[in-house]
Amino acid sequence: MKAVTWRGVNEIGVEDVPEPTILNDHDIILEVGLSATCGSDLHLVGGYIPAMRAGDVLGHEFMGTVAEVGRGVTKHQVGDRVVVVSFTSCGQCWYCKQGLWSLCDNGNPNPGITEALWGQSIGGCYGYSHAMGGWAGSHAPYIRVPYADQGAFAIPDGVSDERALFASDAAPTGWTGAHQAEVRPGDVVAVWGAGGVGQMAARAAMLMGAERVVVIDRYDNRLQQVRTHVGAETLDYEEVDVPAELREMTGGRGPDVCIEAVGMEAHSPGPQYLYDQVKQQMRLQTDRPTAVREAIYACRKGGTVFTLGVFAGLVDKFPLGAVMNKALTLRGAQQHGHRYIPEILDRMSRDEVRTEHLATHVMPLDDGPKGYRMFKEKEDGCVRAVFRPGG
Repeated sequence: MKAVTWRGVNEIGVEDVPEPTILNDHDIILEVGLSATCGSDLHLVGGYIPAMRAGDVLGHEFMGTVAEVGRGVTKHQVGDRVVVVSFTSCGQCWYCKQGLWSLCDNGNPNPGITEALWGQSIGGCYGYSHAMGGWAGSHAPYIRVPYADQGAFAIPDGVSDERALFASDAAPTGWTGAHQAEVRPGDVVAVWGAGGVGQMAARAAMLMGAERVVVIDRYDNRLQQVRTHVGAETLDYEEVDVPAELREMTGGRGPDVCIEAVGMEAHSPGPQYLYDQVKQQMRLQTDRPTAVREAIYACRKGGTVFTLGVFAGLVDKFPLGAVMNKALTLRGAQQHGHRYIPEILDRMSRDEVRTEHLATHVMPLDDGPKGYRMFKEKEDGCVRAVFRPGG
């Protein structure tokens, strides 16, 4: 079968790969209906995430129809329309039972790499390098889904494929950030990044009762999406001094919660961007922490900063003094989607969460290289390129 694959740094291809088969009684084989690109994929494409191999199938945000079920699967049957969370988690280990699904002890069959990077291994993720399990990704006609009773969720009849697709990763990642940052009624929340995850973090914060939610970005079309489809306020960081503007909006205090939804390739108009970019390209740091630095400086004293964008390793010039002296709570996480997806799908069915606007460009798998180029370069206002394996 044809699939979109990683061929090398900044090289995406479409090539033949073996069709998946049931390997475990708790597997399903899913016929992929839609599969989305994600900003974190660009870290793979650019060579910033270790342990990619030529021919690895990309993609971790997807939905489709159950084509085959293992003997131990009890919640799904052939023909079911489901959305699958991007992380593979067993549902049985201590972390899963605490609701910390992305920290699963058993979801990553290659734990050694992340143990060396971070001290402990976390769960696995589809199509996200051999450091995260080596699982084949979703940019293909079919995908094997392990732990299917835990990670696949039935889509309500009234929810379209295009809306349900983003219940796989963007929406539950945003929910993870807002919930784990403990957004409360009356809070002012600032979100750095107006991609899919940033928009969903903003929407989650609003539904959790935040009084004001402000999303920060530089792309007009994404900021317009925030205003139209999410209902949050926006700031263009190339037009205003963001920390000063946030203080003005909050009576001089700063936001109660700051959510960084950009990650390791953050941009800024100031000289610190050039500094961070040079150090990253020379591998003197693995990540560019431009946005998270600003979030730390902008956050009110005693507030919370949540790193929701993907970071891989080490950063330079991290303002730890500000974290300590301002008494900030600094947290981060990959998504615990198993915990939030049922609520998200329910809210989608009631039109409280709308996501189909994120799929600005839908195309067949054969256009995989074009889709990733458009997504990376933001061509034609591309917010997300989405692949439809059926053409």
